[in-house]
Parts: sequence; C-alpha cells; structure tokens
Amino acid sequence: MRIERARYADFVAAELPHSRAKRKLAEILNRGSMVEGHPPWWRRDIHADRRPALLARGRIKAALRRWFEARDFIEVEAAILQVSPGNETHLHGFATALIDDAAGVHPYYLHTSPEFAAKKLLAAGEGRIFDFARVFRNRERTALHHPEFTMLEWYRAGEDYDALMADAAALLAEAARTAGASQLNWRGLVANPFAEPERLTLHDAFVRHAGIDLLATVADNGATDREALATAARAANIRLAGDDSWSDIFSRVLSEKIEPHLGRGCATILCEYPISEAALARPKPGDPRVAERFELYACGVELANAFGELTDPAEQRRRFEADMDEKQRIYGERYPLDEDFLAALEAMPPASGIALGFDRLVMLCTGARRIEDVLWTPVAEPGRTG
Repeated sequence: MRIERARYADFVAAELPHSRAKRKLAEILNRGSMVEGHPPWWRRDIHADRRPALLARGRIKAALRRWFEARDFIEVEAAILQVSPGNETHLHGFATALIDDAAGVHPYYLHTSPEFAAKKLLAAGEGRIFDFARVFRNRERTALHHPEFTMLEWYRAGEDYDALMADAAALLAEAARTAGASQLNWRGLVANPFAEPERLTLHDAFVRHAGIDLLATVADNGATDREALATAARAANIRLAGDDSWSDIFSRVLSEKIEPHLGRGCATILCEYPISEAALARPKPGDPRVAERFELYACGVELANAFGELTDPAEQRRRFEADMDEKQRIYGERYPLDEDFLAALEAMPPASGIALGFDRLVMLCTGARRIEDVLWTPVAEPGRTG
C-alpha cells in the first residue's frame, strides 16, 4: 500500500494500535528518511556515481574476510528460512510458508539475523565463526535501513565480550584503511577510525548527556521503576505518552539525548545495558542490574551490537515470552519461539557474539549518503518494478 504524506496521520491512526508504534513511524517520516522519489539505480549516470562505493564494498569485504581467516575463524552460512525470525519486540520479519511433500503448509520466516543458527553451530562444537549474512527486516526503509541488508556476525566460544571490543576496533580500522579513508563521515559528523574507541557505560552516558541517574531506576533484581524514569525524562525535556513503558522511555532518551553525541571524533563503545534491555546477553558478574551488552557507534550511527551470550534456556525463554507479549500489546502480533534454538542453548559453551551492519560500515568509509548507495541492487520501492 502506498501512503501519500498528506494521508500519513490517518493511516497511522487506523493501522497502529499503540503510541510507540505510531511514534516510531512518525519519527521516520519527520526525518524525511523514507526513500521516495529517487531515480532508479540502474540508470547509467546513477550507477556511475554509485560504482566507486560499490567497488570499495567488495574490497572491504575481502579484507575483512582475510582478517578473520588469519585468526582461525571459519566462515559459515546460516539458513535464511527459519521457524522464527527472532523475538525482539520491535523487529519485524517477512513471513512465508514451507509446503512439504504431503502438501502440508508450515509458516516460516526470513531471518532478521543469523544468530540462532550461529549459536546452534557453537553448540555443535564450532569455536570461532563468522558469517556475511543476508538478513531481512520489515517496516524498515530509511537512509540507514533497508529491508534486505548484510549483517556481519562473528562469535568466539570460550572468550568474553571484551575480546569483541578489540575486534570491532580492529575491523573499523581495517575497513577504513582498505577504502583509503582517513576518517569516517556521516552527515557532517566525523570519527577517526584508527583512534582507540571511547568506552562509555549507559549509566555514565545518561548522566553526561541527559542528567539522568539511570541505575537509580533499576533495582538489584533488575526490576525497573517506570515512574522514576518518567519523572527524570520529563525533567530532561523528553515528551512521553501516557502508555509508555520503562523500556519505551529508555529508548526515547537514548535516541534523543544520547545517540547524537556518540562516535564523535572517535568511535564509542556503549556498554552495560540495563538487564531489562539485555535481549540475548547474560548478566554482568557482580552487578545483576546490567548486562554484558555493548553497541559500537561512529558518527552518531549504530554499527554493531554485541553480547556476552546468555546460555540459560529458561531465562532466555522468559525474556522471549515477555518480548512477544509486548509485541502483541504494541503491534498486535507475535512470533513463535524457536524451540530447537532453546534446546541448543543447553549444549552451547560460554561465548561472545557480535552483529555488525556491514552496509553501514561501507557507508561511513566511503562517505555515502544513503544505504542504497552501497548496495549493488537495492530492493525495488513500492510502486516501482526495479
């Protein structure tokens, strides 16, 4: 369905039952980031403009592959078709169906990440693996998002997530060096890819950029105080909706007050997420209020998301079910759990893993303005066949 801008508010009010979902799409529209009206990528003049970045993409991919192979990583290829696309509240999958020999129809999805498959490989005995995975996410098309994109994921069995911080810094430098870039660039913000990244906890970031004591709203058992965070957020001039949850408020402060300051001058490693935002990360030893999770930023752009991996299937099931309850509340839908994945967690060794948006990395190394400028064949826009 094509939506004219003048009719957008009516569409949102009719289609989305929850203010969080409405606000998410409204933010995209207000940023002017919906990909509309661009000439087709296959025009010779357009392709000629894009070609240098596309060639750099190939060189960067080859260089990163060599980097992994030199460190005894094995390249793997995760199956794209999965019984679950993932169970994070605000990720949306593409649904399809598998028809078996008996004409039975079974719901399947295009994966939003190779994570479940990769962790099954760790359970099977692999130690260091990486995957340049094609992944698919619905409801996402902006200057930084594309419905089909490349996720570079890698895992280290038996190693903690500090090793991934060193990996991420090294790969950032390797990509820039390969592209001939002395600095990363995005919308006027620059970062030195060869400098040591700044390491910043979420707690310190909230204090520094929003004046909010984040951990004062998180109990020792991980329970969150919605009213305390709401009061602090309003004092920081954050507009809230009455039905915003603690997680909604956290995300709003992060996107409005924190992220614009990250990765300026050098990359930022934003770490120690509240345990309620752990996703698939394990609690930090010694402080159960936070998780072993970090994200890598450069030029205000999120490049990677990493976990010290949770291997407790009961806790992972509890988190998935809570996230799917929230997804049902906000979007009116939920995804099945991958029971095979939860079973594999029983056999999975301690490990750390990270997902890096490869296309975004190429963008920052080449100065591209939009993610489509570094994709050889972007997905056709609605209403356009190519």
